[in-house]
Amino acid sequence: MLGAGIYNLAMETKPVFEPLRFNRMQEREQLEHSRAFLNAMRQRRTVRDFSREPVPVELVENAVRAAMTAPSGANLQPWTFVIVSDPAVKRRIREAAEVEEREFYSNRAPQEWLDALAPLGTDSSKPFLEAAPHLIVAFRQDWGFVRNSAGEEVKCKHYYATESIGIACGFLIASLHLAGLATLTHTPSPMGFLSGILGRPKNEKPFLLLPVGYPAEDAHVPCISKKGFDGVVVRK
Repeated sequence: MLGAGIYNLAMETKPVFEPLRFNRMQEREQLEHSRAFLNAMRQRRTVRDFSREPVPVELVENAVRAAMTAPSGANLQPWTFVIVSDPAVKRRIREAAEVEEREFYSNRAPQEWLDALAPLGTDSSKPFLEAAPHLIVAFRQDWGFVRNSAGEEVKCKHYYATESIGIACGFLIASLHLAGLATLTHTPSPMGFLSGILGRPKNEKPFLLLPVGYPAEDAHVPCISKKGFDGVVVRK
């Protein structure tokens, strides 16, 4: 698990390079891989009804390892992923989240926002936070520490932290889906309670709460559609 400690990086003034290891495929193979990935991701749905069936934690850990390969600003990797499997901790998270969600739906959210959420059928009740066998909480690190060439510990600003962790979470969700698991991108508003429950330091801010597991046998999802290709792509 990544922590908020000191990076094993030296602040070198001269970059060091190594030969790129790149698997150049034939065009037919490229298209096969591309179409297979597209077809797989088209099957992905956000799930709110989770089975309590156990999920091998290695599947979750491997997905986090895949997320850790994501590009990041200056390769500073501004993220921490906390895997929560303890039922007692999941209950605390659910209880705290529902406090914030009740306030959100009753007082914080403008009507325009509530109208946008209406087709999804969401409300302040979040049973999936206990039902899902694992939760992954992604934290954005706004700054960290490195050791310079003299071995001294120095504070280091993380550049493009939000963009970097967003890309990493995309890798994470895709990896979990390809492993045959369902997820829900959950962002209670606000999410500061996660820092306290999970004991995270002040340089980390909650970014995403991701329940992970198998869908319940009677799971339902909203009848929604995605924008068409021509509605989001511009050619020049």
